[in-house]
Amino acid sequence: MSIVYIISAPSGSGKSTLVNELRKLVPQLEFSISYTTRPVRGSEQNGREYFFVPRAEFDDMVRKGQFLEYAEVFGNCYGTAQQILDKAQNEGNDLLLDIDVQGAEQIKKKLPEAVSIFVLPPDREKLEWRLRNRGLDTQDVIRRRLVTASREIENYDKYDYILVNDRLEDSVEALKAIVLAERAKKKSSGSALSAEDSKNLEVAEQYRLNNVRERVQPILASFVTPPPSGGQ
Repeated sequence: MSIVYIISAPSGSGKSTLVNELRKLVPQLEFSISYTTRPVRGSEQNGREYFFVPRAEFDDMVRKGQFLEYAEVFGNCYGTAQQILDKAQNEGNDLLLDIDVQGAEQIKKKLPEAVSIFVLPPDREKLEWRLRNRGLDTQDVIRRRLVTASREIENYDKYDYILVNDRLEDSVEALKAIVLAERAKKKSSGSALSAEDSKNLEVAEQYRLNNVRERVQPILASFVTPPPSGGQ
């Protein structure tokens, strides 16, 4: 049985970069390419970043029950096809799902054993800087993304692991350790662990929800909207 890893993060948190680096380092890790109704951006290619489909085709897939999860975000639909998981299991690979909070909740209901990882930015200011500097969105969309991020991070405590993406190299190593630690737990079945597996388990444990709550609090506080100037 494949391990399903869920990774979620507010837009602009660096999740895509983390996922791309992880896939270079960890073998037998199938990446789920989502279906979406949104337009292609920049140099994106169909079947690489997403499967770009018309809304009518997406709705037809929903009616046929072909999605593990799906959601509408900013007027566009996104979904993970069941066939992606079937393919990973048939090939003996684990599956990595890059999905939002709504999708993660749906997956957890269907696959409660799935391993969930939430990526946080260091603070709101850094997230806004990243959104503006990537140059993909209008000012209105950036404001909406920040409001959405404020809502999304409130769900952090529904995840198994929390990763604050402040230094890319450290975050990649932490994500790799989490994935390999979960594999080690599955294969050990009470037998002795190798030194490498033990090290990965030790590193991964540092990012367990209960071990990062204190660190997360200042990040959550940075997303609290201050009262308007002159307001009561």
